[in-house]
Amino acid sequence: MLRSATRLFAAKRVAAFTPMRALSTSMPRFSDKLTIKLPESSFEMYNAEKPSLDVEISKEELLDMYTKMTTMRRMEMAADSLYKAKKIRGFCHLCNGQEAVSVGMEAAITSTDHVITAYRCHGFTYLRGGSIESILAELMGRSTGISKGKGGSMHMFTPNFYGGNGIVGAQVPLGAGVAFAQKYMENPSVTFALYGDGASNQGQVFEAFNMAKLWDLPCVFVCENNKYGMGTAANRSSASTEYFKRGDYIPGIKVNGMDALSVYRACQWAKEWTVSGKGPLVMELATYRYGGHSMSDPGTTYRTREEIQHMRSTSDPITGMKAILLEHGVSTEADLKAIDKEARKIVDEALKLAEAAPEPSLAEFHTNIYQPGSEPSVVRGREPKELYHY
Repeated sequence: MLRSATRLFAAKRVAAFTPMRALSTSMPRFSDKLTIKLPESSFEMYNAEKPSLDVEISKEELLDMYTKMTTMRRMEMAADSLYKAKKIRGFCHLCNGQEAVSVGMEAAITSTDHVITAYRCHGFTYLRGGSIESILAELMGRSTGISKGKGGSMHMFTPNFYGGNGIVGAQVPLGAGVAFAQKYMENPSVTFALYGDGASNQGQVFEAFNMAKLWDLPCVFVCENNKYGMGTAANRSSASTEYFKRGDYIPGIKVNGMDALSVYRACQWAKEWTVSGKGPLVMELATYRYGGHSMSDPGTTYRTREEIQHMRSTSDPITGMKAILLEHGVSTEADLKAIDKEARKIVDEALKLAEAAPEPSLAEFHTNIYQPGSEPSVVRGREPKELYHY
């Protein structure tokens, strides 16, 4: 089995993968570095020393973060409209408000590091290399979707990104398994296994903690605490809401998950910790979703509209990054408006292509079940007499 894992990780084959299209603007590219000091409140620690609050980052990287967050939000707004127009069916979980989590994390790691998350995965898919067209097409069940239109909102994958998982908490032990494979193959990379506060009480999460510490796996268990598990407030479902301390024998860190730079610095530190052989970490990212748990949830029956508006006006990750760019002279208001306009154009173009794509053919219904070469001669369908032959 472990030898099979070696071949799997070496192959890195993913269907319907299209490189991410970069935004083209007239702004100059920067290589000079800035040093930005984070607020003392950015981190809270458990059995570990706080990372340095000084973030060294280039102007180009800051602009890239802003561009990606802006594009992600525009993409999710397009998905929102498609769902309301009944062009997306089934489940659809949007990440509006939580953009700093994925953007900050991705900026701190490389393509050889591994990420696995739950079902709020569109942003991660985009950042890890999926095209906007393939993501929107997948949401609509079209053949050009990143999973050929057969996975939908919760099942999107790219190289070294393992989804998009629909079973609550089930991705956490899978992430520990990915980290085990990395250690077994002496691969100096890290796995970030993300889950929500709603999944934090799952037994399999604690089982994964135990195995990861037992073998000192290079795994960062990341609780995206957006304060509500579906419609239940965290303090109504969890005896302890200090999720970064849940690892007990595993050190932890709580991070301001609404600030991309805080997430960036924390993930840099976490990668250094794990790949140096110190074992796993538990990271809590304090964040907030503006919409409901999914598109079928209005998101206002268990919290007030005033609460949502307060978070938008005081903690929005895009607005926060915009303030940093302007404060440090990285860009002007006109530059940022150009980025916003270009993001809107790119998403609109991708949406048109995705809508024009056909649905998968019926012949595709029984494909991609097995690794090529390992499939049986016959696969049973929904009923005993419904058979598909390879």
